[in-house]
Amino acid sequence: MKKSHIATLLIFLLVIPATLYFGLRLTGRAYYLTSTLVIIEIIIPFLLAFESRRPQARELVVIAVLSALAVAARVAIPIPNFKAIFAIIMLSGIAFGPEAGFLVGAVSAFASNFFYGQGAYTPWQMFAYGAGGMLAGFLFAKGRLPQKRWVMAAFGFLACVLFVGPLLDTCTVFLTLPIINAQTAWPLYISGFPVNISQGVCTALTMVLFGPALLEKLERVKLQYGMTEDDDGV
Repeated sequence: MKKSHIATLLIFLLVIPATLYFGLRLTGRAYYLTSTLVIIEIIIPFLLAFESRRPQARELVVIAVLSALAVAARVAIPIPNFKAIFAIIMLSGIAFGPEAGFLVGAVSAFASNFFYGQGAYTPWQMFAYGAGGMLAGFLFAKGRLPQKRWVMAAFGFLACVLFVGPLLDTCTVFLTLPIINAQTAWPLYISGFPVNISQGVCTALTMVLFGPALLEKLERVKLQYGMTEDDDGV
């Protein structure tokens, strides 16, 4: 496994959860500090992914444009809990690998909250959104899953319902419950299930309607700018 992949998994499984845990113990607007630390931690595997070659500024511009597109996909749709942001994040991971998907997810979560309001939940959203992009990057790399319209739609729906959504529900559990146990936590997960379903449906529809076309554009960008994949899909 590549060093960047190992770093991504370690940061996702150990470093960021530890940052979120200790961030909960801080008061005031400490969530800005926690968010900044999460961004720095997520950038590390992204930089390692480019260790063997010399990335140009235009490659980083592509990541920035995808992050802006993801923000627009969340802000422009006026329907609550029906946002296309997860589809854009996952498509970024499919096109450019897990590190890029992780980075686009975290940055777009942080940036879009300037429209919705920052809070203690922001680092958790960065973690969950980035996790969706990372998972897409891992599963679609090297043809593990085909980049077919309905396959991507099914993946997007299931990822929202079973992975990204529960991570966001865990944020609610930690931020709202004075005592955390199975009896107090499960009602929050159940109440969040319809929201996760709604987000999953929006993600699946976006994948069906725009997924193949956007991936085709991103493939052209990769060829034009020399952003070729290696054997691990990055």
